[in-house]
Formats: sequence, structure tokens, C-alpha cells
Amino acid sequence: MLALNFPTYDFRIKNRENKTYIFDPIRKKFVLLQPEEWVRQHVVQLLIREKNYPVSLINVEKELKVNRLKKRYDVVVYTPQGHITVIVECKAPSVRITQHTFDQIARYNLTLKADFLMVTNGLQHYFCRLDYTREKYIFLEDIPSYSR
Repeated sequence: MLALNFPTYDFRIKNRENKTYIFDPIRKKFVLLQPEEWVRQHVVQLLIREKNYPVSLINVEKELKVNRLKKRYDVVVYTPQGHITVIVECKAPSVRITQHTFDQIARYNLTLKADFLMVTNGLQHYFCRLDYTREKYIFLEDIPSYSR
């Protein structure tokens, strides 16, 4: 797979029936390794290893309803109290990050109400905090590390 703009991590990879799978420590199973999954697994490792978020507070690929439509978020991080603090939208490295990508994560956040958003295609990363009072994004250099 393509080298991404993340620290280097060791992944558990296996091949079966001419397909490659990567182990997801959140879902605790091997999942088909596709470009977006490659980015998602790097994000998961970043959150665990660099940002020190406990595995128990991270959730991956779950369904949510937005305006009665079923959608799936890529990664969310909870506080110990159960509030969603970070939402991450992952795209394949070949997908450009555009306003449409930000609109997508903003729609998800209407339901989830996170404090921070991250959008990445593995090569470019965007981080922002939401100012709900002024209804705008405040772009940041990074998302915060875990703190109790």
C-alpha cells in the first residue's frame, strides 16, 4: 500500500483467497484492506499511539441516521462520560479533500455533536474545533491528545 503522511506503524496483515486483510484493533477482526481502510487504520493507530486515546473510547464504522438516511461514520472518539469528542472522516489517498468532504462530516455532526473534527485522505489532514455559538469551524494544527 501507499506510504501515508502518518508515523510508521506495524500492522497485522494476512492474505486469503487472493485478498489482503488488515487487523482492526477496534473491531477485533481482520477487514478487507482497501485504500480507505488503509487510511482508517493509520488514524486508529495515531489516536491510540500518538494521542493516547484508550481503545475502549474509539469506535469504527458504525451506522447513524442523518435526516432519516442511514450513513456510516469512519471513526469516533468518546469521552469517558460517553460524549463524542472527535469525529474522523477518512477518504482514500486518491480522493481530494473538498468542501463536499467537510459538508459530509458536518452533516454527521448535526447528529453526533462532537467537539473536534478530522478529515484526512492519508496525505492531507485537516483538524478543526467547532464553535457552536458562532456556528463556524476553527481550524487547528492538530487534534488534542487524550486527557482525563
